[in-house]
Amino acid sequence: MLENIEFAYPGYFYLFLLLPLLGLWYYFMHRRKHADMQVSSLSAWRVKSAGWKVYARHLPFALRILAIAALIVVMARPQSSSSRQDVNVEGIDIVTALDISSSMLAEDFKPNRLEAAKNVATSFINGRPNDRVGLVVFSGETFTQCPLTTDHGVVKNLFRDIQSGMIEDGTAIGDGLATAVNRLKNSVAISKVVILLTDGENNSGAIDPVSAAEIAKKFGVRVYTIGVGQIGTAPYPFDTHFGKQYQNVEVRIDEDLLKEVAEITGGKYFRATDNKKLEQIYGEIDKLEKSKIDVTEFQKKHEEFLPWMLLAIGLFLLEFLLRNTLLKTLP
Repeated sequence: MLENIEFAYPGYFYLFLLLPLLGLWYYFMHRRKHADMQVSSLSAWRVKSAGWKVYARHLPFALRILAIAALIVVMARPQSSSSRQDVNVEGIDIVTALDISSSMLAEDFKPNRLEAAKNVATSFINGRPNDRVGLVVFSGETFTQCPLTTDHGVVKNLFRDIQSGMIEDGTAIGDGLATAVNRLKNSVAISKVVILLTDGENNSGAIDPVSAAEIAKKFGVRVYTIGVGQIGTAPYPFDTHFGKQYQNVEVRIDEDLLKEVAEITGGKYFRATDNKKLEQIYGEIDKLEKSKIDVTEFQKKHEEFLPWMLLAIGLFLLEFLLRNTLLKTLP
């Protein structure tokens, strides 16, 4: 009966301390009602054992004690509660716009810029279970590798399939951004984000990056731009008749442009100079773009004193009936 029960006024349980005192009072009062007489032998009074009524004379008091205990529970106001939680998870729509131009094969990142970007982006997706994720790739032209989806397994497989040289070489930053924004324009998510990663300067495509940023702003899309490449020069592999040869190539990232694009859309520009720094950047973006999780708890109380009240009344009635029927002639 007490399972999953709470008490509104548990202080009333201190009244249970009175029950042993009532027991002592009853014991001494019962002794005073019977006189003592000393005799040399009980043989004259030895008769067959006393009937059940002799032992039952204490039953009314026991019933009264139990009834009082039940009333104490009633005063403590037992209550059961039923509760439920409504969890509302609203994810964020994120599209990665990834530069796959030939310069992304430079090996200032390990094993190279493109593979490092793919690995870090995949880890980032693993930490966003409530978000829809999409993938756009660009170099001299652009296309959608994966539309927005919650099937992260598909997105990660498509990330692994990306190779430099899949499309015409070049760096069409504006086209890549515009394609990513086009994937987000009809989204109703609480936050729409593009993570644009490149290692160069805009040198091809039909859309100016700043114009693409203005379009992103119009549709409420925030753009985080990441420039990848160490400061100065970076080793770049060339295929020759004598096998793969390396040459240090100047790293040229249009940081002013990437900063402007991020600023227009309310995002932020980052510069990654090695694998560790790139991981830190994605970690910071992860903190900036947290999914919204609302937890609403409903709790309803139910009064449970009635069974205890009925028990107390029943015990009092039983005591009254015994005293005035079967045990009426007992002292």
